[in-house]
Amino acid sequence: MAVSTIRLLEHLIDFCSLKNKVISKNIANIGTEGYKRENVEFKSLLTEINTGLKVTSKNHISTGVPTGTPYEVLQDKNGEMLSGINNVDIDKEMSELAENTLQFKFASKKIGDYYKGIQNVIRGGGGGR
Repeated sequence: MAVSTIRLLEHLIDFCSLKNKVISKNIANIGTEGYKRENVEFKSLLTEINTGLKVTSKNHISTGVPTGTPYEVLQDKNGEMLSGINNVDIDKEMSELAENTLQFKFASKKIGDYYKGIQNVIRGGGGGR
C-alpha cells in the first residue's frame, strides 16, 4: 500500500471523527428551537483529486494527496422544519451516523493492517502485503 493511500485513509479518519462530532451535535439539538443542522463537506479534496497530479517545482511532482483540512463544517440552509422545531431529521442523522461508523471502521482496519504488515516484516516474518 502506497504512503499516499495511507495519507488518504488518515484524512478519511479525520473526516469521520469530525463528522461524528457534528452528527452528535445535531442529534443533541433535535429539540432546540431555531437550531440549524450542520454538515461536514469536502472543499478542496475533490478539486485536488479531479485536477490530478500537480507540479510544485520542476523537480517535484505532488502525489495528489491533499494537505491541510480538506473539509469544513457548514450550516444546512434548508428552512424546512423536519422535526417540527428545526431542520434536524433524526432518521437522516442516524443513517449518516451508521454510514460514518462503517467508513471509520474501514479506514482504521486498512491502516491497522498496513502497520501490522510492516511489523511482521521488521520481525522477520515476511510480509506479503
